[in-house]
Amino acid sequence: MADEATIDEICVTAIADGFRGDGEILCNPIGNVPVIAGRLAKATFESAMVMTDTVSVLAANTIPVGDPDAERLVEAWMPYRDLFDIVWSGRRHVVMGASQIDPYGNQNFAAIGDWKKPKAQLLGLRGAPGNLVNHTTSYWIPNHSIRSFVQKVDVVSGPGYDRVSELSDWIQSNHEIRQIVSNLGVLNFSNKEKRMQLVSHHPNVTVEEIISSTGFELLVPDNVKETRKPTEEELKLIREVIDPHDLRKAEFVKK
Repeated sequence: MADEATIDEICVTAIADGFRGDGEILCNPIGNVPVIAGRLAKATFESAMVMTDTVSVLAANTIPVGDPDAERLVEAWMPYRDLFDIVWSGRRHVVMGASQIDPYGNQNFAAIGDWKKPKAQLLGLRGAPGNLVNHTTSYWIPNHSIRSFVQKVDVVSGPGYDRVSELSDWIQSNHEIRQIVSNLGVLNFSNKEKRMQLVSHHPNVTVEEIISSTGFELLVPDNVKETRKPTEEELKLIREVIDPHDLRKAEFVKK
């Protein structure tokens, strides 16, 4: 069954793996694929994590995505104002998107082009600056291309390692970009240079394809492993419990 895993399920599992070892924190993924991944992590190897129902409560049970009427085993009330206390304390791991990201992890989802007169106005800075200097952040980028992985972002929404290196020791100690999962592979910054490096390529994706789809020189180890496939238990949870209506597949465009 695990051999039948599709690319969306492999990406969900890869994002979920980014929460390993987090323990008792607020798992706060944004978007269907990251939410499915967070719920998968909590249902399997990180039971101590807490997650909201994406509205206002912390739920102990595994809730299907896209089902507002699903039963919730409520652990606590989580109004939006309380979220900031969690952010400032560093007890949070958020998964955000990125319209652009550069070799050092600077992220943009504010605007494309000159910020004074952009070609496209996007989400704005949102909470990205506060997230990046207070707690762990990961990224989910469903379209890995030279337009999204760029040499220099047009606007810095979330600061990368080069910018943070100029800030206080306290900020540097709290700043962590755990990983980036795209539709082609998994990447991180766990090297002395704090530059983006390739960790794994997804099944049926070559290292050369990832390199050619990246708009800067990517650090590539000698031996790049293949991203692991979900286990039978994980596939069952994804398909039958967490996402029975296949909402995760909407972000994957067939070529």
